[in-house]
Amino acid sequence: MRDDLLILTATVAGLGLLLSPALRRAHLWRATVTPLASIIGSGFLVLGPILNDSYGMWAPLVMLALCAGAWGFGATIRNNIARLDSHGPFTGPAATLERAGGWALAFSYIVSVAYYLNLFGAFALGLTPWSDPVFARGVTTTVFALILVIGWTRGFTALERMEQYSVSLKLAIILGLLVGLALFFGARAQAGDLILTPPSLSGWQVLTLGFGLIVTVQGFETSRYLGDEYDAGTRIRSMKLAQLAATAIYMVYVLLLVFSLAPPAGKLTETAIIGLMAQVSPVLPALLVAAALAAQFSAAVADTAGAGGLAVEQSGGRIPTRAAYAVLVLAGVALTWAADVFQIIAWASRAFALYYAIEAALAAISLWPTRRPTATGAAALAALGLAIAIFGSAVE
Repeated sequence: MRDDLLILTATVAGLGLLLSPALRRAHLWRATVTPLASIIGSGFLVLGPILNDSYGMWAPLVMLALCAGAWGFGATIRNNIARLDSHGPFTGPAATLERAGGWALAFSYIVSVAYYLNLFGAFALGLTPWSDPVFARGVTTTVFALILVIGWTRGFTALERMEQYSVSLKLAIILGLLVGLALFFGARAQAGDLILTPPSLSGWQVLTLGFGLIVTVQGFETSRYLGDEYDAGTRIRSMKLAQLAATAIYMVYVLLLVFSLAPPAGKLTETAIIGLMAQVSPVLPALLVAAALAAQFSAAVADTAGAGGLAVEQSGGRIPTRAAYAVLVLAGVALTWAADVFQIIAWASRAFALYYAIEAALAAISLWPTRRPTATGAAALAALGLAIAIFGSAVE
């Protein structure tokens, strides 16, 4: 009972802080919250159980590797932000490559919206008697239709205003979850009951599944596209801050989870975190469902708007926004019924990895004349991005 009260207190206090006028007015925080919310998003809900089930006691090292890879890709994007600010648009072959990157990102948004809304459907029914993949896909399809109708008739401006509140709610609930996990971990450590789970994967699978999870630390790239609101220096600083904060949160989360909770029995599901957190506190499952629904819907709206805007921009206005929304929804519904959430996660990881490979290649091109060692590192990251796009695999 005392632990439940501490979890709720931490959640409410966190929400109060995040919604406080002083923090909401802070320029750097406002620039940071968008990439931070994107990184600590859907991945937080599925990543812990996946890492625990697949990598066991080695999960923290895998989490660290994912965050390090994301930091490397983020560094190439930060270089491109600075390059565009100081020298203007890319020219020649680099301009063609940047255009390809824009299309790759638009495709990534299409897959990520399917990822968000499939999690929405699963979590919406996770605590009900209808927690079944077919019913969940039905909910997902209905929400896709709702988003299409809203985008087609009214646009997303009103819904986008909800993002700050949903982001604050999600981060506050994650704070409560970490407090609950810390208390649970402490009790198990004191009793000498910490868990050392052996990994269930070996060999090539260890690497390819890690490749397939890159989407769970994706989101930092949104800073590149906030140029209408923030200068280049602010976007670079805010991306670094968001990635460092996300790394700290993910590392604490994974360390506490894998050493205090055994992987769920049976086949791993996308809502496994609900059952795990029920062992920690009876208040956490309902809080997590609330966080999931708020986070997935707002993220889906944001990425739908982003994909539509990119399609219009990349096509020079030849593809109208409404048509882009319709294509996204049709593709998302097809993915929903053709693949499970873990397969969609792998596809989303591949799509974002291709975009990161292009961004890294752009950085290598721009750095080569003056900073060849750094350019070589960027080229290596471009090769890594291509490898992830080719070999990333889903949870079996």
